[in-house]
Amino acid sequence: MTAHERLDGTVVAVTGAARGIGLAVARRLAAAGCAVALGDLDADGVKAAAEQIAARTGAATVGIPLDVTNRPWFAAFLDDAEKALGPLDVLVNNAGVMWVGPFEQESDAVAERQFGVNVFGVLHGMKLVLPRMRERGCGHVITIAAAAGRLAPPGQACYAATKHAVYGYCDAVRRELCGTGVHLSVVLPGVVDTPLAAGTVTGPVGGRLTPEQVAEAVLGVALRPRFEVWVPGRTGIVSRLAAMLPQRAQDVFYRALMPNQLRADSVRRSVYESSTFCDADDFRAL
Repeated sequence: MTAHERLDGTVVAVTGAARGIGLAVARRLAAAGCAVALGDLDADGVKAAAEQIAARTGAATVGIPLDVTNRPWFAAFLDDAEKALGPLDVLVNNAGVMWVGPFEQESDAVAERQFGVNVFGVLHGMKLVLPRMRERGCGHVITIAAAAGRLAPPGQACYAATKHAVYGYCDAVRRELCGTGVHLSVVLPGVVDTPLAAGTVTGPVGGRLTPEQVAEAVLGVALRPRFEVWVPGRTGIVSRLAAMLPQRAQDVFYRALMPNQLRADSVRRSVYESSTFCDADDFRAL
């Protein structure tokens, strides 16, 4: 890593950082010289993750319990992170949950949980941190929006809806912040090998990504801010090409290239979903 590829002294907060993409992002940014605050609902897991990163990289880290759906809790997380590490330069909105299956079989409680974490969790973070950044005239919010934020695979109707919402929200807020020195970015990975994607299928274009590939993309956009980043990049090219086709041709194109999550392994999915949505009143509908 060259001097130009480092972010020495940059203070970063990452949500959903006890495992998966969030943990990989925290590790990668710490290795690039950042001080990192890790937030996650898994209090023990996030503290252990912060300690492991500090031992491996020597970076200043702190692990703080966080429920992104609770705005006062999110505010306290940001305050604690800044007390420990200094003013926040970058927020990585990563926390997310996903249910897979036919749209009519998804319970209302599970749908609400996805919107709570995937959408309102992002909104809470942005509404809390962006005024601080705008006042200082600098800062960057990077949101893991997923390829589903532009595409809509079968079997992921609600999840795709949450990511479409996040993409649109970030795009509109970005326009409000033009000229302030504050940047917004969305990262759009395909299927990533994490517990969230357990049992899902992949298409022929993106393949199954590693969390480290997404983390590398986050580092890249932190170094060179831009709004939209596809992982892998060829997925974005395919999306743009498909958008130029008439509807019938698009449908054929996407059927050939887009993963159909109605074919996901329901047994493997049930392990993740039963733990993730265990507090949903209507989880029995799954």
